[in-house]
Amino acid sequence: MPNFSYVARAAAGNRVEGVIDVADSNAVAEALAGQGLLLLRAERVSAANAAAESGLQRWLQKPPSATELILFCRQLSTLLKAGVPLLRALEGLAESATHRGFAEVLRTMQSALASGRQLSAAMQQHPSVFTPYMINSVRVGEVTGRLTEAFSGLYRQLSFDKENREAVAAALRYPAIVLLVAGAALGAVNIFVIPAFAKAYASFKAQLPLLTRVLIGLSEFFVSYWPLMLGILAGAIVGLKFALGTRAGRRAFDAALLRLPIIGPLLHKAALARFTKSFAIAMEAGVPIIEALDAAVATTGNLVIAERIGTLRAGMERGEALSRAARATGAFTPIVLQMIAVGEETGALGDMMDEVADHYGREVEYAIKSLGSQLEPILIIFLGGFVLVFALGIFLPMWDLSKVAVR
Repeated sequence: MPNFSYVARAAAGNRVEGVIDVADSNAVAEALAGQGLLLLRAERVSAANAAAESGLQRWLQKPPSATELILFCRQLSTLLKAGVPLLRALEGLAESATHRGFAEVLRTMQSALASGRQLSAAMQQHPSVFTPYMINSVRVGEVTGRLTEAFSGLYRQLSFDKENREAVAAALRYPAIVLLVAGAALGAVNIFVIPAFAKAYASFKAQLPLLTRVLIGLSEFFVSYWPLMLGILAGAIVGLKFALGTRAGRRAFDAALLRLPIIGPLLHKAALARFTKSFAIAMEAGVPIIEALDAAVATTGNLVIAERIGTLRAGMERGEALSRAARATGAFTPIVLQMIAVGEETGALGDMMDEVADHYGREVEYAIKSLGSQLEPILIIFLGGFVLVFALGIFLPMWDLSKVAVR
C-alpha cells in the first residue's frame, strides 16, 4: 500500500508528524481519528523516502538511558504529589526532556491520555522504553489510586538497579583493561619486536632455542595472516552478538559467566539483589504476589538465575509457601530462606524482602571491595608469566652467543 506522511493535531493541541501505510488519503484521516488525532495535512511519499523517514523515527525512538527513566519517575512522582494533573505533568516533562525520542514518546502518551486511555495502556504501546515491571507497577497504582507511590517505588527500584549494575561494571573494569592492554602488547611484540630480533639472529646462522623458534613462528604467522585473524575476530564478535540474541545462546553465555571463579559469585549475588529489591517494591505498591514475582524475575539480568527463580511461580501455584518454593530453587542461602520464612509468618513479607535485598546489596558491596585483592595476584602472575616467556625467548639466544664468544 502507498505511504503517506502526515501532520496532525492531538486533542491536547500538540503537533504530531509521521508516516503511515494506508490505501489513500481518506484512510489516513480514518486511521488517525482512531488514535485521537485530527489530520491537518497528508502527502504521498515514495518508498525510499518513507524508509528514510521511518528510519529517522526509529532513531528518534531509541530507548532512553537508565538515568533519563530514573529522572522521569522521580519528576513525575514529585509533580503528582504536588497536585499537578497528569496531562499537564507529561506535557512539562516532554518539553524539558533532552532525549528527542523520549520527548516524542511522552507526547504520544499525552495524546493517548487525552483520548481516554489509561497511563499504563499508553506506556504499553512503547515496550522498547518501558519494561513490563514498570507497566505493571503503574497499572496497580491506577487501580489502587496510589499512582504517586507507584512512580516513587519505580524511582527507588531503577536507582538501585543502576547503582548495582554500575558497581559490578566498575569492579570488572580493572581486569578487563589489564587483559586488553596485554592483548595489545602481544600484538605489538609479535608484529614489531620479534621480527627485528629474528633478522638479527638469522645472520648468526646458529641453532636457536626451542622457545625462541616458537615465538618467531608465531610472529611470522601474525605478520603473514593478520587480515585472516582480524576476519576471524570480527566473525567471532558478530557470531557472539547473534548468539546472544537467541535464548539458547544467552543461557549458555550467562551460565558461563556464573561458572567463572571469583566473578561468578559476584554476578550471582548482584542478580539476586536486583530481584529481591524489585520484588519488595512491587509488593509494597500492592502488586499481587504472583505478578510481582513475574515482574521481578525480569530484572535479574541473568537468564539462568531468572529461570531458576521462575520456578517459584509453579510452586506457589501448587499452594506451597514462598520459603519452601524458594528453597527448592537452590538459588538462595539458608539465612535468606529463614528471613523469607519469618516474613511469611509475621505477614510482613514485603518488608522482609527489602531486608533480603539490603543483605544481598551488602554482600555485593563487600565482594566488590575484595575483588581487587583477589584478582590482583592472578593478574600479576599472568603478566609476569607473559613477560618472562617473551624475555627468555628473545634474550636466550644472546646469552648462548655470548658464551660461545667467550670461549
